[in-house]
Amino acid sequence: MNTVTRPRILVVGAGFAGVECVRRLERKLSPDEADVTLVTPFAYQLYLPLLPQVASGVLTPQSIAVSLRRSKKYRTRIIPGGAIGVDLKSKVCVIRTITDQIVNEPYDYIVLAPGSITRTFDIPGLTDHAFGMKTLAEAAYIRDHVISQLDLADASQDPVERASRLQFVVVGGGYAGTETAACLQRLTHAAVKRYPRLDPGLIKWHLIDIAPKLMPELGDKLGSSAQEILRRRGIEISLGVSIAKAGPEEVTFTDGRVIPTRTLIWTAGVVASPLIATLGAETVKGRLAVAPEMNLPGDDGVFALGDSAAVPDLAKGDGAMCPPTAQHALRQGRHVADNVIASLRGGPMRPYVHKDLGLVVDLGGTDAVSKPLGIELRGLPAQAVARGYHWSALRTNVAKTRVMTNWLLNAVAGDDFVRTGFQARKAARLKDFEYTDAYLTPEQVRAHVEGTSRQD
Repeated sequence: MNTVTRPRILVVGAGFAGVECVRRLERKLSPDEADVTLVTPFAYQLYLPLLPQVASGVLTPQSIAVSLRRSKKYRTRIIPGGAIGVDLKSKVCVIRTITDQIVNEPYDYIVLAPGSITRTFDIPGLTDHAFGMKTLAEAAYIRDHVISQLDLADASQDPVERASRLQFVVVGGGYAGTETAACLQRLTHAAVKRYPRLDPGLIKWHLIDIAPKLMPELGDKLGSSAQEILRRRGIEISLGVSIAKAGPEEVTFTDGRVIPTRTLIWTAGVVASPLIATLGAETVKGRLAVAPEMNLPGDDGVFALGDSAAVPDLAKGDGAMCPPTAQHALRQGRHVADNVIASLRGGPMRPYVHKDLGLVVDLGGTDAVSKPLGIELRGLPAQAVARGYHWSALRTNVAKTRVMTNWLLNAVAGDDFVRTGFQARKAARLKDFEYTDAYLTPEQVRAHVEGTSRQD
């Protein structure tokens, strides 16, 4: 009878945190020390901060999807699917594979890095009519959609329809929303020159947020600079405002304004993956409450990090939690791998401490604001820092080469404003990209695990 003698380490999620954890485990563990398994629907790591540049056509989708199967030395087993439940008592993760089978994956150590999903509210029509900006498919889809609006406006004989197709609304004044609005506005500004029948003055971009400031983490001076750049470009910024309801041809703001539009892009924050709720464990604003070592107190061998974990920010203190940023996720991934290995070998685990290195915001073209190590930068120096940081953070030389080539080609030759046409047959909105109804309740997880163990 074949019995498993090596400890089983299961990593859930192939974002920054999960991939960094797996890479560290592979480097530091010998093959006979443990078996490492990674659960992910897609065999690539997505470089999320550059999604707005994919949407605007500056980068190709392939350039920011870093393959997990490229390395010949990669010995981690990849399960193509998504974790939909975890039974902590039985040490079993329930997985729905991409063939729609539900399987049990036992583990000795589990690292939960399932990331986050788009935060939505109970706003009439929102999930039916808004686009998200969280996945590679959404970014590519939005580019197609925006260019389609120019084509459709050009073809329309109805001035009302034409005007509505040339108005665009982005909700969310954080980094994702601000960069999305900035990059796509540049796309439409450049593209409309190829449409002699369209009045460029009809193109209007609205960026709205319920908060009183855009990107408050930047501070007052840089935040004001970013707002001034966007307003100078013609983007209308409305703060203290959100969406009251959304329809197929118009959006109603909470201040009563009704904007005729066919494009509503929702980037108003994220929440932890629904997987966390299946554990039945303590959470902080939906994120799993973990110790500074990123382990789950009271449950041996359970670790969590990244967007789905409330990791104490010891560098700030005062009960602060690490923000859901790529910077923290990368470092947490490496750190949690060290703690898993320490636990495996019976050594002491170390608490996670990382001081924020700063922020970068690329607004397209030569416009950017950055705050590396507390130094405020604007314009070309800020853009050099922003792109330099993103470029250096890309995991492989192939990805770095693709991104740099795309940047150079776009700077020299511009865009051809080509759309693929894959979105012509069926509309796809926010509700079509995040499968939030696929997860089990804690009771369903236990019932499934117990039922399958009796069958065995």
